[in-house]
Amino acid sequence: MKQITIHINYFLVHQTKYRVNLNKNLVFKINQSDLITKQISDVDLITKIEAVLYLKGRPITKKDLSEITNSDINSINDAIKDLKNKYSNPNSAIELNESNNSFCLELKSSLNDFVEDLLPSELKTSELRTLATIAIKKKILQSDLILLRGSAAYDHIKELLHKKFIVKRKQKDGRSYWLSLSEKFFQTFAVSNEYLSQIGGHKK
Repeated sequence: MKQITIHINYFLVHQTKYRVNLNKNLVFKINQSDLITKQISDVDLITKIEAVLYLKGRPITKKDLSEITNSDINSINDAIKDLKNKYSNPNSAIELNESNNSFCLELKSSLNDFVEDLLPSELKTSELRTLATIAIKKKILQSDLILLRGSAAYDHIKELLHKKFIVKRKQKDGRSYWLSLSEKFFQTFAVSNEYLSQIGGHKK
């Protein structure tokens, strides 16, 4: 296994005569794979929190983030700090907002007028986020969608069905419903099934 050797100059203090001996070398051997694993672990948590905040589309507490990502509060605090730094860039269109010890990702209010004409006029931002979650999955149980987006998603589903962006079918071996994309979705957003399969990470 590849290792990294670190040489450190240090002061060695003699406990009885208080003399200081210089130019001693202390050698540590650290597995490179351990360093890489730690880096990936840190980045992975930040990415997970970012994904949760985006998909939920509403303020989420640190406690909830801890439970969802199976991480301790200290790690959540560190990841939130990193996200704050990431979205503090004035050139970012997204900002991380905090309210009552809860966090959410939102489009900067200064861009509302700019994006207004880009969104389907009949859909609210919260409904679009729910639709985006269905699109990424391509097919998802209503019960799983509610877990991801919260109870407000019931109203979003009603609207998306009414406006014919999604299709709802009864689950054969359960009490929930399968939600999938309609022809109107593909006509409106001009994306293909192949593209959704790529970003969803699974085949149809």
